[in-house]
Amino acid sequence: MSENGLTAAQSKMRDAGVAEQAIDVFSHYYKALEDGATGLIPEDTIEPLTEVDSIDDVEISDEQAREALSKTVLIKLNGGLGTSMGMDRAKSLLPVRDGKSFLDLLVDQVMAARKRYGVELPLIFMNSFRTREDTLAALAGHPGIAVDGLPLDFLQNREPKLRADDLTPVTWEADPSLEWCPPGHGDIYTALVASGVLDALIERGFRYAMTSNSDNLGAAPSARLAGWFAASGAPYAPEMCRRTPADVKGGHLAVRKSDSRIILRDTAQTPADEMHYFTDQFRHPFFHTNNLWFDLVVLRDTLIERKGILGLPLIKNAKTVDPADSSSTPVLQLETAMGAAVEAFEGATAVEVPRSRFLPVKTTNDLLLLRSDTYEVDEDGLLQMVPEKACTVSLDPSAYKKIKDFEARFPKGAPSVKDATSLTVEGDWTFGADVVATGDAHVTTEGAPGEIPDGTRL
Repeated sequence: MSENGLTAAQSKMRDAGVAEQAIDVFSHYYKALEDGATGLIPEDTIEPLTEVDSIDDVEISDEQAREALSKTVLIKLNGGLGTSMGMDRAKSLLPVRDGKSFLDLLVDQVMAARKRYGVELPLIFMNSFRTREDTLAALAGHPGIAVDGLPLDFLQNREPKLRADDLTPVTWEADPSLEWCPPGHGDIYTALVASGVLDALIERGFRYAMTSNSDNLGAAPSARLAGWFAASGAPYAPEMCRRTPADVKGGHLAVRKSDSRIILRDTAQTPADEMHYFTDQFRHPFFHTNNLWFDLVVLRDTLIERKGILGLPLIKNAKTVDPADSSSTPVLQLETAMGAAVEAFEGATAVEVPRSRFLPVKTTNDLLLLRSDTYEVDEDGLLQMVPEKACTVSLDPSAYKKIKDFEARFPKGAPSVKDATSLTVEGDWTFGADVVATGDAHVTTEGAPGEIPDGTRL
């Protein structure tokens, strides 16, 4: 029955115009699933990676840095809709500072780096079929950002969701678009080839790619990191940050015992009864930022050698066809992680970077912090933290989880939190203007729902 499932899935992808390279990769993972692959990486098969070179200790001349940046392209992963925050369009279009969106600030960062270093520095987005139209419309408002001969985006591939019971492509007449899913951001390598963007970049003389999530404004263009990567001669390198007790979810690198290769292990690849190892900040002291550097030429040559399949570990994601309806048909999504490519390249390495290069927005807690006086935006579009340490924000999810509800409760902007250690809000409160939080500020449910008046000190 599963052989019929693969054939049906391949036909469905061809009928939808999916690139043949992506169909080959999907077929590879389908067969791995049939063979019983779980994607799990038990603790006894790895050694923790406990030492990583720090970018702060590297000596790179200004000319080395500029020369490397002149051969670098910035690729932003932009396929996410921010559905966990109730959004229905690209999360990068969400306003974050002074009316500017993530996308606007990314463009500011790139334009500033181009001016400072005198380089082309293309900015290219990997969009999904759900984010492309809105993103390109927003980019039309930045006419100077395009580089002649290169597109502003390429499309992430898509694949059918598979019924969990028989591995055939699921049918969902209520909303046929829900029959499809992206193959995880590990698809970037296949999509770069299938779109023709990889060849176009190499033909134009670009050698290095710096890739990160579009909701991470800390991952700005860095001539110093470009210079380090070029000088290292490595084909591939992720940026790592030192873990704190708050970093229990981020994947980490480890050394596989069987072949001494550096590998990435994410939460979904950790056996449930071994999560205490995964979350131990002393056992696994660095987390993976999903900021990556890779050599475009080595990527092209490796994909040619492997017939288009890097062989990244499978991530088997069990969901329902309609994520908002837990009673809908159970499905499996076959995914790979972009950072897992670290094991595909001989000589791959890693580098420790400052925490300032990791500022993702996954929840409205993160968004409030980003909009607050914790940060200032400098002339290069970079976010600079004002206090020595950022406040920990915890907003009641029943009132603040969705962006629409969040916006309604902060109509006059974020409160001041630069002098606060933490801000915890329980219950439903609407904040007035010029509210100031200091120390460990705590708003309880007593009196909720209600309003916090202008000028209140918490």
